[in-house]
Amino acid sequence: MESYRLENLTFTYPERERPTLADLTLAIEQGAFAALCGPSGCGKTTLLRQLKPIFSPHGVRSGRIFFEGADIFTLGQREQSAKIGFVMQSPDNQMVTDKVWHELAFGLESLGFDQAAIRLRVAEMASFFGIQTWFHKNVAELSGGQKQLLNLASIMAMQPSVLILDEPTGQLDPIAASEFLAAVGKINRELGVTVILTEHRLEEVFPLCTRAFVMDAGRIIAAGSPAEIGAELRAKNHGMFLAMPAAMRVWSAVANDFSCPLTVRDGRSWLARLTVDGGRLAVEETGGCGKAVVALDGVYFKYAKELPDIVKGLSYKACAGQLSAILGGNGTGKTTALSLLANLRKPYRGKVLLDGKPIEKHDALFDGLLGVLPQNPQALFVRKTVGEDLLEIFSGRKLSKAEKEERLRAMSTLCRLDGLLDSHPYDLSGGEQQRAALAKVLLLQPRILLLDEPTKGLDAEFKQIFAGILKRLTAAGVAVVMVSHDIEFCAEHADRCALFFDGNIVSEGAPRAFFSGNSFYTTSANRMARQILPEAVTVDDVITALGGDVPPKPVLDADGGEYALPDKAAAVQSAKARSVKLTPPRKLLAGAFAFCWLLTAIFAALHVDGLKAFLAGGGEVVNLANDPAAVWRYAGLMTALALEAIGFVLALTWKRDRSPLALQTAPERRKLSKRTLAATTIILLVIPLTIYVGTYFFGDRKYYFISLLMILETMLPFALVFESRKPQARELVVIAVLCAIAVAGRGAFFMLPQFKPVVALVIIAGVALGGETGFLVGAMTAFVSNMFFGQGPWTPWQMCAFGIIGFLAGVLFKKGLMRRSRAALALFGGLATVVIYGGIMNPAMVLMYQSQPTKAMFYAAYLQGLPFDLVHAAATVTFLLIIARPMLEKLDRIKVKYGLVED
Repeated sequence: MESYRLENLTFTYPERERPTLADLTLAIEQGAFAALCGPSGCGKTTLLRQLKPIFSPHGVRSGRIFFEGADIFTLGQREQSAKIGFVMQSPDNQMVTDKVWHELAFGLESLGFDQAAIRLRVAEMASFFGIQTWFHKNVAELSGGQKQLLNLASIMAMQPSVLILDEPTGQLDPIAASEFLAAVGKINRELGVTVILTEHRLEEVFPLCTRAFVMDAGRIIAAGSPAEIGAELRAKNHGMFLAMPAAMRVWSAVANDFSCPLTVRDGRSWLARLTVDGGRLAVEETGGCGKAVVALDGVYFKYAKELPDIVKGLSYKACAGQLSAILGGNGTGKTTALSLLANLRKPYRGKVLLDGKPIEKHDALFDGLLGVLPQNPQALFVRKTVGEDLLEIFSGRKLSKAEKEERLRAMSTLCRLDGLLDSHPYDLSGGEQQRAALAKVLLLQPRILLLDEPTKGLDAEFKQIFAGILKRLTAAGVAVVMVSHDIEFCAEHADRCALFFDGNIVSEGAPRAFFSGNSFYTTSANRMARQILPEAVTVDDVITALGGDVPPKPVLDADGGEYALPDKAAAVQSAKARSVKLTPPRKLLAGAFAFCWLLTAIFAALHVDGLKAFLAGGGEVVNLANDPAAVWRYAGLMTALALEAIGFVLALTWKRDRSPLALQTAPERRKLSKRTLAATTIILLVIPLTIYVGTYFFGDRKYYFISLLMILETMLPFALVFESRKPQARELVVIAVLCAIAVAGRGAFFMLPQFKPVVALVIIAGVALGGETGFLVGAMTAFVSNMFFGQGPWTPWQMCAFGIIGFLAGVLFKKGLMRRSRAALALFGGLATVVIYGGIMNPAMVLMYQSQPTKAMFYAAYLQGLPFDLVHAAATVTFLLIIARPMLEKLDRIKVKYGLVED
């Protein structure tokens, strides 16, 4: 029986023209161990996520997927969770509890198992995986390998029939990776669980496989046993052959009639049958260190005073023009040591020297001196597209537009980003993100380059390109310090290697001397050939000794350009230029607004009694009751503060936006959906009727009941969307988060009457997610925030006022009557606050407290409320000018990526 059958599966992500998966057809038998490999960005992770629909990304899908003979999309979430296990690349992303035992039990608890069954399965899995010794530990105390093993055990406790793993060893050291893959192999052999795995390190995966698939550009280009895959890739001269096991690559490069070996043991047997003239390899070793530009001298570091030392008396140096590699197990302190060199953390003892000077004495650390590629490349991405993100590195540099575009073109060609410049960085695969982050760091042209796991997620072919890039940098005199688990890469390309253990370096030397003496921290080629060729540490070493043909290395495209080290004085000048981004008139204007704001703030603190009391430590909200003069004085001052803040923001941002008042393209005029029409009926008829009934039939005494009834009424339009399918949590979480931000914003400004960001956030919600969402966010914000500010008969009125503003913003935008520029939103926000919020709340106060209201009372209420409405409007305009653009960009991104419902 087949675990999976895919028939003509095609999948395309939103806003992409080319499909990520193209007409895939394949079958995986029950009990198989299937490996899925291919270059970065070929669609491996996308394919795996299609195999468990609750993880499936949003996009356009065609074709069929069958799981154990049934259409996979007919499976319920409980059945998917129980039968299909999924292990992600990052161990921390899958942890949900704080204790090991609870993590093992969590999945079973979610599936509703009784306590006896949970205890039995947890005990069984803990014994099977050898977890007993750390069964009661905190999850935070585990190493990376233990966390990934715990994830695996937690999934196996649910007894799935299929186990899917997406590069599970990507963040593990070689020994932890071997142990983890051994556990996966044991599950497949002894429990008969079907295993489907993607991995770039195939050395230990292929010997476990019964079947392998190679993907490229969204298609299956080879399928069969590991030996058949190797032969087919070799015949096609495909770049993925570089990822094959060392024994297979040596065998293919040497003329012989023996069968293809896969493992180190098979390779040793194959070598024993060849006539090999053993002895020493005549290979030139790396010369001594020249100028030490990176140095750690007796450095100690701990994360907290009461915690043990992570780095213990570390002394280390790296030289200009050399690639220095630091290896070691997870949790030994390698990344911490690198963060000390990057000045991200400070040692409590010892010295950190860069270019011969203490690190704290460098003024322009990241302008031509230091470049850092972190372990998580996403930490470097700050723009909406890869191209914009790379251009951001030129911010403040005196380069012409043509020079910037030429450098961008050359670097994108070098790092193979040509087809990805218009993509969002977070939409790239792990390897593509690594290449984009590398390109961004290299555009800085640093003299010292720090790399933390730079080959993580890279395919074998691009690793060769990456090695060529590093050789070009070192030839130009750059000092490269690399922390890595990739033993094969370090052995072949590093000039110096060091082993990190227990907070210090215990061994250091040239690659050949370093690796040939190790048993575990050495290469597969060395383990295979050490009895005959003890000094051979790379595949090329073994091939050369056997008289074979060493495969040619990829040649860097000349378009990559020559790497020129920036002059030190030029780097300092660049840093100064970058810190001054404003032209003199704009600086003068921004300074004038800032000075006026400061004077106004001081005047307000001295002359508004409520503010004086608050600043004096009373901690009470500003109270302006029964003092009309104080009310108008407060309104005038707060409005002035808001206008001055607006002017300051515009002065700072004018150049970047060309004009922040420039109108964006208006959306096409669209018909309102059934959901929006239903919401219109409810908002304009049902909710006012509900408030009327509550006011005149319940005497304003049932305001909790009226408020909850209004919330239920605003939820009805969403029921229309979900009538044909179940809502997903991510569709509701976004609305809940917007409500939480609005409630927190109202609380953060509790001391200033009416100066709140609620209306601004409600407008943003309506424009981004539709009018009915805007109403729901406004109504929920008023209801929840009044739990802190005080519930009363005014709550339903506030819910209605906030909600109508959000609803109207969404409808006007959808109909094309309002644009999304900051100026348009600010104008709408200011008017809506005065006209709609004030127009509802001011007469509401009369209706709530006067049994026989008159026209004069309404006029008085409007006049008395006007100064507060002006303050509220000024606050709305201020917050919209500041937060509208970034928040709308983020919400648009979420809508596209996750397919949030709008219509």
